[in-house]
Amino acid sequence: MAGTKVSDYVLQRLREWEVDHVFAYAGDGINGLLAAWGRADDNPRFVQSRHEEMSAFQAVGYAKFSGKAGVCAATSGPGAIHLLNGLYDAKLDHVPVVALVGQTDRSAMGGSYQQEVDLQNLYKDVASDFCETAMVPEQLPNLIDRAFRTAYARRTVTAVIIPADVQQLDYSPPTHAFKMVPSSMGIGQYAPVPADADIERAAEVLNAGDKVAVLIGQGARGARAEVEELADVLGAGVAKALLGKDVLPDDLPYVTGAIGLLGTRPSYELMRDCDTLLMIGSSFPYTQFMPELDQARGVQIDIDPHMIGLRYPFEVNLVGDAAETLRRLLPRLHRKKERSWREKVEKDVARWWEVMQRRAAVDADPINPEYVVHALDGRLPDDAIVTADSGSAANWYARHLRLRGRMRGSLSGTLATMGPGVPYAIGAKFAHPDRPAIALVGDGAMQMNGMMEMVTAAKYWQGWSDPRLIVAVLNNRDLNQVTWEMRAMSGAPQFEESQAIPDLPYAEIAQRIGLEGVRVEKPEQVEEAWDRALSADRPFVIDFRTDPAVPPIPPHAELDQIEAAAFAVLKGDSDRASMAKQGFLAKVQEILPGTRHRSDRPGAGADDSTGK
Repeated sequence: MAGTKVSDYVLQRLREWEVDHVFAYAGDGINGLLAAWGRADDNPRFVQSRHEEMSAFQAVGYAKFSGKAGVCAATSGPGAIHLLNGLYDAKLDHVPVVALVGQTDRSAMGGSYQQEVDLQNLYKDVASDFCETAMVPEQLPNLIDRAFRTAYARRTVTAVIIPADVQQLDYSPPTHAFKMVPSSMGIGQYAPVPADADIERAAEVLNAGDKVAVLIGQGARGARAEVEELADVLGAGVAKALLGKDVLPDDLPYVTGAIGLLGTRPSYELMRDCDTLLMIGSSFPYTQFMPELDQARGVQIDIDPHMIGLRYPFEVNLVGDAAETLRRLLPRLHRKKERSWREKVEKDVARWWEVMQRRAAVDADPINPEYVVHALDGRLPDDAIVTADSGSAANWYARHLRLRGRMRGSLSGTLATMGPGVPYAIGAKFAHPDRPAIALVGDGAMQMNGMMEMVTAAKYWQGWSDPRLIVAVLNNRDLNQVTWEMRAMSGAPQFEESQAIPDLPYAEIAQRIGLEGVRVEKPEQVEEAWDRALSADRPFVIDFRTDPAVPPIPPHAELDQIEAAAFAVLKGDSDRASMAKQGFLAKVQEILPGTRHRSDRPGAGADDSTGK
């Protein structure tokens, strides 16, 4: 390989691992790699974000929606530091991401040199499964191969640190010699399964139950058919962790939707009333939303032994691939003849969607955010990819969007960090340039970094076969989720210095950089805005002026929590009048199933007797 630099070989090895895109930002710590990109005709493609954190988020979005490892790159020192939040997002959501990071020259290491950071220590947690520094050319290709194999096998973050001077060295492969470590490409396909005796024990537990609840996460994504068959045989209801929202279609009558603080009432009741729990491919952390600890017999299926046996005192823990394990389990299950439990679940689900329809129709000032997302639900293209940011936008994503068929969706599930909604969508567009992507974001997240990543969209959209990337900004000039947490958890009034944010012209800014956009200030404009965006020939920003007083009420909420919010009003909350009204109206839609509005028209006001 005469004439090949280490940096050339790194890119060659990435191509051999079928890496098509590297999400990155330039810096002199990776100048050798940047020069190699020039010699390689930009293969794999260098995708330039506006900030390294966004590069990491884009790699996470790409990995979540492609099934392949996401790759990001950054310079030494500050660039490497900037990657960290996105890398932690990948680690906590169990997404394979490989980070390539520059470092100062070897001769300067340890000398308190400019931009020198102890990257081994900095990355030892986020890339704890594999983080190594290339000190000589012969360490490659082993370091790159192990980084990819580990990222795939353990669904985690790995890092390869390459000092700037090493990037410029002539590449020489490892030889057949002492203390040389040759390497080979690829990782074989495998699907571990539990022992037969464990499967028999699990079948006994599930067959004995009368009221079976199933909780699925993203680890069940490859087992859709098996989960559907199991739910039918056991007459079970199925709840979904947020990262598993797209695993099973929401239009199945026994799918209760999301679980947890952002979840649905049917999921809460499914867990509250079941006598048997089967959890598949999920690390859902909130035990309080699961059955009482002595209430239900439990079975867990997870491919990762490190994550098995968590969250609940499961009677049987099955370590294995979800689809293969269920295929072995299903023949051992007995079809339940008594279907009253399933009938109750389906009735609860149907009622819930009626409640969502009514809550979306409640008047607000100026627009009810629930209506904004509810209006999108029936308009979602069959192949849509939906991302949501953290905050109140995640509530409406979880509760009002019914993902069906091929639709995909995700958010920052475990880290719940602000800001990934737009870069996730951009990563999705590079994974699937032929599919529309829709990001639901709050104005806080849009100001934090989403607006600048629209510059990234403006830079690349013309290369996408389907140019639609729609960013819906829920603009209420408030960091709304924290505001409501303060009200509901402690009855504290809104602290405006921390919560109030500026009102920016998001749509106008999009137009100034060559995109399209519209500001929506009236309920009757909402549907037209969605239709315009979905038919646009380029990325589109919708600036929805929404009411901050619409509460993201948790599924288990009782009226005493509404009273706590009302108490905050008495302490001088700036939203006191509308907030108290909206809190009561939203709750009453859930507890009074016969309640109806004067009109079914979205945005119509509530009946006077309801609003009192």
